[in-house]
Amino acid sequence: MDEKKIFEEMVNILRPYTKDQTLLEKATVDTHILNDLKVNSARLVDVIIKCEDIFGISVDDDEADKIRTIGDAVRIIKQKLG
Repeated sequence: MDEKKIFEEMVNILRPYTKDQTLLEKATVDTHILNDLKVNSARLVDVIIKCEDIFGISVDDDEADKIRTIGDAVRIIKQKLG
């Protein structure tokens, strides 16, 4: 799966956790999930679990701690998918 498809899926995953949907329309790989999208840290855990389910991967705690931007998530998912 290419990065563009992973990015698009990440935006879809983030949709229910983002109060202001217009922020997702302008999202880039540099968009900070907590600061820019106003997703709270507890919900970020839900986002990571959803990623694991959708992509069929397992994200360990150290990797999860490194996810700050949408691009961070895309890189980890792409790496996991090989």
